[in-house]
Amino acid sequence: MIVPARAALRFALAAAYAIAGYLHIASPAAFLSIMPRFIPFPGTVVLLTGIAELLGALALVQPVSAKLRRAGAIGLAIYAICVFPANINHFILDMNRPNGGLGLAYHIPRMFAQPVIIWLTLWCVDLAGSPFRRHRSHAGDR
Repeated sequence: MIVPARAALRFALAAAYAIAGYLHIASPAAFLSIMPRFIPFPGTVVLLTGIAELLGALALVQPVSAKLRRAGAIGLAIYAICVFPANINHFILDMNRPNGGLGLAYHIPRMFAQPVIIWLTLWCVDLAGSPFRRHRSHAGDR
C-alpha cells in the first residue's frame, strides 16, 4: 500500500534531516570545511541551513496540516538544490587530497543520490509522481 510507504518515508526523511540539522548547528566545522569560497558568511549559512533542515523535518512530520507538510517538502527540496555546490566542492577537495579522501565510491553515489532525495522528499507528500507508474492516456490524446 502506497500511503503507509509515503508516511514511513516522511518520517525517515524527517529523521535524517533533523540529524543533519542538529549536526550543522552543534558541529559546524565539517560543513564549514566543504563550503565553497564564493559563499559569503559561511558560518551564518551553515547555521541557517541547520535551522532550515530542522524546520523542514518538523513540517514533514507534524500531523495537523498537509499544506504545511508540502511546504516543508518544497523547502527541503530547494535546500537540497542549494547545498549541491557544497557537495561538489567536497568532492573536488576530497579527490585532491593525497589519499583521495572518501574516494569515488562515496562521492559518485552521493552525487546521484541528491536528485533522488529531492524527488523522494516531494513524493512522500504527493507532490511528485512515481517513475514506475504508467500514465494513462486520455481518450482525446489519441
